[in-house]
Amino acid sequence: MTARGAAPRGRWRPLRPILALLAILSFAASAANASATPPSRRVVGYATGWNPAQDKDLGKIDTLIFAFAAIDHDRVVLRGDAQDRLRQIVALKQQDPALKVEISVGGWAVGGFSEAAGTAAGRAAFADSSAQLVAASGADGLDVDWEYPGHGESGIRSSPDDRANFTLLLAAVRTALDRAGTAHGRTGANRYTLSIAVADGPFVSGIDIPAVARIVDGFNLMTYDFCNTMTPDTCHHTGLHASRYAPADARTAARAVRQFLAAGVPPHKLILGVAFYGREFSGVSPQHDGLYQPYGKFVGAIPWPELKSDFIGKRGFVRHWDPRADAPWLWNAKTHTFITYDDPESIAAKAAFVKAHHLGGIMYWEQSLDPSGELLEAIRRGLQ
Repeated sequence: MTARGAAPRGRWRPLRPILALLAILSFAASAANASATPPSRRVVGYATGWNPAQDKDLGKIDTLIFAFAAIDHDRVVLRGDAQDRLRQIVALKQQDPALKVEISVGGWAVGGFSEAAGTAAGRAAFADSSAQLVAASGADGLDVDWEYPGHGESGIRSSPDDRANFTLLLAAVRTALDRAGTAHGRTGANRYTLSIAVADGPFVSGIDIPAVARIVDGFNLMTYDFCNTMTPDTCHHTGLHASRYAPADARTAARAVRQFLAAGVPPHKLILGVAFYGREFSGVSPQHDGLYQPYGKFVGAIPWPELKSDFIGKRGFVRHWDPRADAPWLWNAKTHTFITYDDPESIAAKAAFVKAHHLGGIMYWEQSLDPSGELLEAIRRGLQ
């Protein structure tokens, strides 16, 4: 954020009207240019590592976000083999110079955020260590994945003060990244980037969205996992719109976008989430072929290749398409098993939505779950 300078004084006072007019004309010209040439739609992928067999995907991805760095006594660190995995991903920039790499810190059930954000010293340690890690690794920015400020559903520490402290933490990180960028020649359009991974619905209560939007470069909307072990019914876990069977307060990708837009986030900063995996539920009530029904057990996640090889159209699993939600699901009437997922058809619908609403692009979890590149190609083709 740029601080405002002092108001002109003394002999410069008569120039105020002229300067004000010039500023208005300049702003209008900038706005016209921005509307004429909107920011390009980006493909952003989270990656826990890299398989050289996926080198074919380079050139289709704008940003890879390495997952994950951790927090240790308020400092952002790499644990175990994370440094080697990150180094492998950063090295991809030699093959694809246009590729950007961010480092994501956090993830589900990763603690230490509330503690670090809670004091000025903690925020400084977090911010400085983040900037040092980004610069030292040759990465291009940081992604903060705190799940979630003000919420303790994942078992991490939370506080009512998290909302204000989250903004302060991000501001400290932005300052540290800019300071490191100046030292390493990363300024202007080439400055180190800062993004956050966020969820919709009740989880936004812990974020001062307008304040945060002025600090970060992007919001990676985790518009997936809408149903899980903490929800009573099945659902389209990454559905674009609401199903006819969905409750009035059902979470959807489109509703998440509206929520953030209404809070003042510029559309180009919103990156819509896609899931490269399905979610399986057993013991599901058979009404509506298992859609939005109570279940006995959440079985787990199924990677896209396994969905294709073992489930879709196989072993009694029948694919259904929800035209209202723009989402597929599988139903096994014999075993009462329900599976919700994204596929090329639902991804095409999401890409069309992104273009229609001038959003920043599409994000996905996770690179290794699409070894053939089929879903990535659906994203790339849909955004063209």
